[in-house]
Amino acid sequence: MEVTQVLLNAQSIDGTIRKNAEESLKQFQEQNLPGFLLSLSGELANEEKPVETRKLAGLILKNALDAKEQHRKFELVQRWLSLDDNAKSQIKACLLKTISSPVSDARSTASQVIAKVAGIELPQKQWLELIGSLLSNVHQPLAHAKQATLETLGYLCEEVSPDVIDQDQINKILTAVVQGMSGSEENADVRLAATRALNNALGFAQANFNNDMERDYLMRVVCEATQSSDMRIRQAAFECLVSISSTYYEKLASYIQDIFNVTAKAVREDDESVALQAIEFWSSICDEEIDILEEYEGVFTGDSDITCFYFIKQALPALVPMLLELLLKQEEDQDQDEGAWNIAMAGGTCLGLVARTVGDDIVPLVVPFIEENIAKQDWRQREAATYAFGSILEGPSPEKLIPLVNVALNFMLSALTKDPNSHVKDTTAWTLGRIFEFLHGSAIGLPIITQENCIQIVTVLLHSMKDTPNVAEKACGALYFLAQGYEEMGPSSPLTPFFQEIVQSLLTVTHREDAAESRLRTAAYETLNEVVRCSTDETAPLVLQLVPVIMMELHNTLEGQKLPSDEREKQSDLHGLLCGCLQVLIQKLSSSEPTKHVFMQYADQIMGLFLRVFACRNATVHEEAMLAIGALAYATGPDFAKYMPEFYRYLEMGLQNFEEYQVCSVAVGVVGDICRALEDKIAPYCDGIMTQLLKNLSSNQLHRSVKPPIFSCFGDIALAVGEYFEKYLTWAMSALQGAAELSTHVAGDDELTDYTNSLRNGILEAYSGIFQGFKNSPKKQILIPYAPHILQFLDGIYMEKDMDDVVMKTAIGVLGDVADTLGSHVGSLIQQSLASKDFLNECLSSEDLMIKESAEWAKLAIIRAISV
Repeated sequence: MEVTQVLLNAQSIDGTIRKNAEESLKQFQEQNLPGFLLSLSGELANEEKPVETRKLAGLILKNALDAKEQHRKFELVQRWLSLDDNAKSQIKACLLKTISSPVSDARSTASQVIAKVAGIELPQKQWLELIGSLLSNVHQPLAHAKQATLETLGYLCEEVSPDVIDQDQINKILTAVVQGMSGSEENADVRLAATRALNNALGFAQANFNNDMERDYLMRVVCEATQSSDMRIRQAAFECLVSISSTYYEKLASYIQDIFNVTAKAVREDDESVALQAIEFWSSICDEEIDILEEYEGVFTGDSDITCFYFIKQALPALVPMLLELLLKQEEDQDQDEGAWNIAMAGGTCLGLVARTVGDDIVPLVVPFIEENIAKQDWRQREAATYAFGSILEGPSPEKLIPLVNVALNFMLSALTKDPNSHVKDTTAWTLGRIFEFLHGSAIGLPIITQENCIQIVTVLLHSMKDTPNVAEKACGALYFLAQGYEEMGPSSPLTPFFQEIVQSLLTVTHREDAAESRLRTAAYETLNEVVRCSTDETAPLVLQLVPVIMMELHNTLEGQKLPSDEREKQSDLHGLLCGCLQVLIQKLSSSEPTKHVFMQYADQIMGLFLRVFACRNATVHEEAMLAIGALAYATGPDFAKYMPEFYRYLEMGLQNFEEYQVCSVAVGVVGDICRALEDKIAPYCDGIMTQLLKNLSSNQLHRSVKPPIFSCFGDIALAVGEYFEKYLTWAMSALQGAAELSTHVAGDDELTDYTNSLRNGILEAYSGIFQGFKNSPKKQILIPYAPHILQFLDGIYMEKDMDDVVMKTAIGVLGDVADTLGSHVGSLIQQSLASKDFLNECLSSEDLMIKESAEWAKLAIIRAISV
């Protein structure tokens, strides 16, 4: 096969030629994988071939080694490892040859592919000579070969975990990289590649950062690179500093003054892309200190494994003025562009993080800036003052901020209606939203909103919803938090008199011609949902009137199916928003008997609309419709049975949707809602549901986050159908035991610990549902053989000491369920378990009331089981 021509055709403008070429490549790959990969690597290495075919060949090669989805990645890794050694050696030789190519695209692509192969082979103790040959390449006289080799080392450090490479080789890699960065290297591309490589290699440098001399040297080289004459190198060096700030925070004390000096210089004098990274360094330090202070709640004892150096607190007098200066560097069109990011925004974001880090200490440093600029002629000064105020509202205490807010509120409401500049209005509306988010609500002692100014606030916000889309969107956001703050204020809300007007204004916004800009339509529906959710009984009749209105909207958009594809996409976003709105209405109205009774007249029509929504091919919409149906099932209870024959096929489609795993996860949750609604009436559908759930568990294609809810779902089904669950028991218990064994003895990062906790919780909820389901059945004896394993699992997670409160409560509940259901049959077993003594005592003395209550109930159940 003439691979060059096929690769050219695969990039043709002509769709037919392109499609045929892609087909040929696919066939070649399926029929002869080694030959396919060899010809691609040959193409990439051949200096006589066109750049575009070499680049594409490398790209296809890279995609043959790696994929985003875990299951696909696993398959590709196995496929590579099982290739013939001779073919692999030839491919690797081609790749190594290509990184000396004079063509930069070919070199760069080869670098990435080498790193992918290394990511597969080094952990298997294969291709051990790779690092040696790359290091010898660094000393080549050719600058482009040096550059590509350093780039390859950088990618390699991204792909491979540090424990795969021994310390001696790590030291050699770091030495090569640091030499490439040093001022004595004349070629800027080499220095840039080395600086980027160091950023990727920081995770490997643990031992080097623990050694004072080596750390000093590394830090000096990075700081020198921030002064390079090449802007790209300066930016990459600051990116390195950002990574160092999060990876090696505890090692920074002796460098922080120097870093402040270089970042301050960059922020004031350098190009925007460099300045943004310099600001990012301080934002990153804030993130580290916020995390430490939250974890230890500001109390450090001798045994804290990390201390807070209070870098931000020390830098405040110099840092805050620098950030305030940046707020004056706005861009003319920054509000219109959703993804806009510039120096003023970065400055405000960092200022907000500083406020969260140091609390009250920031206020006296920012107030003079606000007072000086808030009423100036130049819009930039007014906007910057408002932005500064909005940025510091999270962090300092209400006592410190409320006096300021009381002075500023009137001024801001007036600015929102009268300021001639749209940027100022945009930021003012955002700041009002932040005031209502952080300083208004039942938890705040001093109310900032009174009967008098409430009228003014609502009037101004509703007026601003007619402004440009970006201002209107922020006004919706402010109204959202205003409504939320009244949620727990008792039976009557100051917003009640305005309820109808607010709802009408929000619906008007959703119909604006320009509602698609600045997320305006989405913001209006989100706010409408919040206003409904936080409304009181007084407005219930008005909430009821909203149901047919939203149903009609959904009906009308479903009628408009004959639209061109880009319009269809907007339409399906709207379907999603309307389903979300109906979900909130269902939950609100079904929470009290009188409104629930009236609402039920709409149930059939609403369900009909939801079923029509499934005809649209859009994952997000299916997710929203599923959630809304879950709420409807909860509201209608046993009556939901009449919808099941038609709904079941969509439910099954949802459970089979591995690709869009969020839809699958929501479908699993809806099964739980339906179980609670239908109880044993769900039995006819259980064979199909359980078969699909067990299939999902054994699949390595399904995202792992869906597995914990599947286990909880077993519990929901068992609780609903009682002893009828017997026919699934062996399968379900064997899946649970397998998962239970996997979920103990996992040491890992925080993310893994969180996942393990959610997995354990799912398993425990399943056990709980199964035991409670069989409790009053003569068949409960069939659970006895499973008790030893469950008690062992409880002991295991108790010994690991890393369970969170949620798992603790579920676990002690399961101990009680086993004792309560099986009684004297397991009395002696329970007496022997750790869980029934140490764990129970720990839960009995817990400060968490719910854990304590569960433990007291479990204790009684155990006493009954033992005493019989």
